[in-house]
Amino acid sequence: MESKNFFEIDEEFICENCGKNVSRLNYSCRNHCPHCLHSKHVDKNPGDRKEECHGDLEPISLEIDSKKGYVIVFRCKKCGMIRKNKAARDDNMDLIIDLSSKPI
Repeated sequence: MESKNFFEIDEEFICENCGKNVSRLNYSCRNHCPHCLHSKHVDKNPGDRKEECHGDLEPISLEIDSKKGYVIVFRCKKCGMIRKNKAARDDNMDLIIDLSSKPI
């Protein structure tokens, strides 16, 4: 039986999509690049780093949650898995707005 625990990992990384340096978030866990909004498919459960796919999680749409605010919807370009993650304060707002007009 797999654990559903949340592992808090907030680390710097180089975005594999746009190549920019991404700093720590410092108030939550950094999940995606704030410049291009792409992520990497590395977790089965948040922060566990147990996913073997390692595909590019492309932002495809946006949801608005009454508690979480903006939630980015991602689709893995390698395996097709859909993932969701709360937008960060420093995310590119132009891209967030653009996502809001794209249905899933």
